[in-house]
Amino acid sequence: MTVRYEAAIDCTAVDAIDFHTHVEVDASGHCAYDDELAEATGRYFKLGADYFTRVDDLAAHYRQHNTAAVVFTIDAHTVSGRRPNSVEELIEGTVRNNDVLIPFGSVDPWDSDAVRRVQELTGDYGVKGFKFHPSLQGFEPNDRRFYPIYESIAAAGVPALFHTGQTGLGSALPGGHGIKLRYSDPMLLDDVAADFPDLTVVMAHPAVPWVDSQIAIASHKANVYIDLSGWSPKYFPPQLVSALKRQLGTKALFGTDHPYIALDRWRQDFEALGIDPSVARKILKENALRVLRLA
Repeated sequence: MTVRYEAAIDCTAVDAIDFHTHVEVDASGHCAYDDELAEATGRYFKLGADYFTRVDDLAAHYRQHNTAAVVFTIDAHTVSGRRPNSVEELIEGTVRNNDVLIPFGSVDPWDSDAVRRVQELTGDYGVKGFKFHPSLQGFEPNDRRFYPIYESIAAAGVPALFHTGQTGLGSALPGGHGIKLRYSDPMLLDDVAADFPDLTVVMAHPAVPWVDSQIAIASHKANVYIDLSGWSPKYFPPQLVSALKRQLGTKALFGTDHPYIALDRWRQDFEALGIDPSVARKILKENALRVLRLA
């Protein structure tokens, strides 16, 4: 039986919407990453070995903080050779917790079934967006072979969220565990945004070492946003902080990258940036409501 997600979030009452949280372990304990990658990622973020969060635990945590959260897993089975976690199971968890959680789907772009899968996850299951990790999934986002996937996402009227910049995944491992950073250059997404003006593109994370390009793209393309996850605001590049206070106030989205960055830490460090309260409200919630069409 298909379980369809319908949001029950009180958008006027929640303090914020975290646009970027991971659930990379399922109810059986299966992890989307192999042991070497999982352990290295935990070391990189100083989290220890057992840092993954199950969906109901994540919901309880965010409920305590009066914050809603976009949640997803990543399907990279073609490149990794490892079966992905069940998106359907993740959606079931968000249905149980639809007062605080918002599900995104994931498709392996190399899978010949990806377009049908997008249509199924949006039409039957009600996902509110899709997450891609070009470096982990091993693809160039502007390769026209993948354009039918974006056409289907645009037709569904939901956003596509792409990892950009460096990644903690594979960091300090030989060869970076085979993960290639160049696939996550945001300039590849400029092509996608230009070719799909009706598709909302969200660039995840301050895209070090390509932050200037990222700022330029988000400033130039009305359909492009930046989520601010993966870095404590304390370490945001100064040009990004300046842009948030000016032209990107309506184009930036609060995100933590949970479990890698703690919610309390992110909010505390963000307050220290001195951003005007009216702009901060947009970044913390109002921009996300517009992107997710919850307003």
